[in-house]
Amino acid sequence: MVAAFSGSPARFEKTTMSILLAVSFCHMLNDIMQSLLASLYPLFKENYNLDFVQIGLLTMTFQVTASLLQPLVGIVTDRWPMPYSLPVGMASTFCGLILLGNAGSFEMLLVAASLIGFGSAVFHPESSRVARLASGGRHGFAQSFFQVGGNAGQALGPLLAAFIVLPIGQHSVAWFAAIAMLGMVVLSWVGNWYIAHRRQHASKHAVSRALPLAKSRVVWTLLILVLLTATKNVYMASISSYFTFYAIEKFHLAVRDAQLMLFLFLGSVAVGTFLGGPIGDRFGARFVIWFSILGVIPFALMLPYANLFWTCVLSVVIGLIFASAFSAIVVFAQELVPGRVGLIAGIFFGFAFGAGGLGAALLGDFADTHGIAFVYQICSYLPLLGLFTVLLPRIPRH
Repeated sequence: MVAAFSGSPARFEKTTMSILLAVSFCHMLNDIMQSLLASLYPLFKENYNLDFVQIGLLTMTFQVTASLLQPLVGIVTDRWPMPYSLPVGMASTFCGLILLGNAGSFEMLLVAASLIGFGSAVFHPESSRVARLASGGRHGFAQSFFQVGGNAGQALGPLLAAFIVLPIGQHSVAWFAAIAMLGMVVLSWVGNWYIAHRRQHASKHAVSRALPLAKSRVVWTLLILVLLTATKNVYMASISSYFTFYAIEKFHLAVRDAQLMLFLFLGSVAVGTFLGGPIGDRFGARFVIWFSILGVIPFALMLPYANLFWTCVLSVVIGLIFASAFSAIVVFAQELVPGRVGLIAGIFFGFAFGAGGLGAALLGDFADTHGIAFVYQICSYLPLLGLFTVLLPRIPRH
């Protein structure tokens, strides 16, 4: 960081790192609140007598709401930056949590999920842009540092659900709206920094939008990256949405013990995400994508046939390896399409995550008709689509 800003005053260096900490912290808060939705599926299933298709619909409502809006938000903010859109998005999540804790029907759960999804749609593109602005040129580190906050939040959500919401009841979900209020305060400060940063760099030339490769090849490469991300997210959705049910059915665990298994997986995802960025800065994003997408294949194929001990081990290994790809994919895409940070963030945080929601709904139908074990046998073959990484080009360095 210091080297990247050696010609800048010390105050700017400190402010830059503090902004990375702020957006990562808010990403953690944002994803704690979002992960509560999936963590409480056993409670909702019992309280509202839901089947697995309805569980999948809840996931789809959240993720598709976010996925449809995120690229649009990214396109708009690439053209017209909106620094204070960040606390507005957190306010939507605040409303969604209040409704989630007091919903009287399945339909109200869907509305709550859509409000949380809208908050995600606004938060991710702009906060990803802020992380890149504060990176000092270490784009992989900045994206992984930003993303690991979200993964930490996803890992903490099941713990909070297991030890607070499940013992106390659904109404306690509304208490977490206080987290959203804290996020709104921090993101308002980030918005102030964003405005000051834009003024400080107003005299500099805009980033060139010239494509490093032929347009047709850029489009083809983006499609491959979206496919890889969507494949990863469908697989991750199969674990985040149904892993607790799988552990309860196959190993006869209590709900709390199954939630702890989910925490192990999500914790390994957070570690893998953080490691992927710096490794990508050192060896290149393309190398990390190759290692992560292809390296997970044998472990994913073994998971459905493992006993309880090896299920825990394999889920941790899968989380570590698979998660390391995401920051590298985002950085690779940003280099492929320069000057469109919001659009790229919207596509990969939004559209590809929405594919995970659609996959979760389809997997829910399979779980109802063929059993939860069959779902994990199907999903074990999904990482084989990672063989498309052989088609990724090298981006010329200027």
